[in-house]
Amino acid sequence: MNIDFASKTVVVTGAAHGFGRAIALAFAAHGAIVYACDVNAEGLAETVRLGGGKGLSLDVGDHDAVQSAIAQIESDGHAVDILVNNAGGVRGQVGRPIEEISAADWQTIFDANVSGAFFMTQAVAPGMKRQRYGRVINISSGAGLGISLTGIQAYASAKAGQIGLTRQLAHELGAWNITVNNIAPGFVRSNPTTERQWDAMGTEGQEKLLNNIALKRLGTPDDIANAVMFFASEQAGWISGQVLSVDGGK
Repeated sequence: MNIDFASKTVVVTGAAHGFGRAIALAFAAHGAIVYACDVNAEGLAETVRLGGGKGLSLDVGDHDAVQSAIAQIESDGHAVDILVNNAGGVRGQVGRPIEEISAADWQTIFDANVSGAFFMTQAVAPGMKRQRYGRVINISSGAGLGISLTGIQAYASAKAGQIGLTRQLAHELGAWNITVNNIAPGFVRSNPTTERQWDAMGTEGQEKLLNNIALKRLGTPDDIANAVMFFASEQAGWISGQVLSVDGGK
């Protein structure tokens, strides 16, 4: 399978580390013009240094900032061809009883994981419609299909909501040859948060996690990036509204 993104304009959110960095680097390696977006300036600078495209500071939960960023990208001469909504995560939270969750705790996770994907897709959709071509890939989580290892209620709910958004937008945008798909990664040690989660499991918890994976090993950010490359490619042109679990087999 020859995957090539020469002349394609790609936006990757949450590109300062982990999945986002791997995805940005993969697109750049396949010839794309990549805009790597994140609020983490230090991590974003490292992604750019490694060859992951142009860095753009962006809070995806800020509607006006998203509109401005996409307008800036399009002013460079081309509509966005491929959008990867990878930004999200647990926003520094840990699992706690439902009684202890504040409205702000709940909302901040939804802003990053669901509202951000909605705002970004909303901003690129007009350009994709004009050119009658587009690929939107949302990065959800196995937590969106089951329960979250973190125990964070908002995270599991937001990731499930993002999967619902994927299916809805696939039907809305399909008439313009825009596909919308979702990747649900399993547990991957990809950033400081997942490293802390891994350490907190202890030896027994780590062994239990691995034993529940068919391939008996953890994946890597590159495994997620490879799935994104497929969904973004011409080979996936008649696939939309789908969720692909990339988790080693459950």
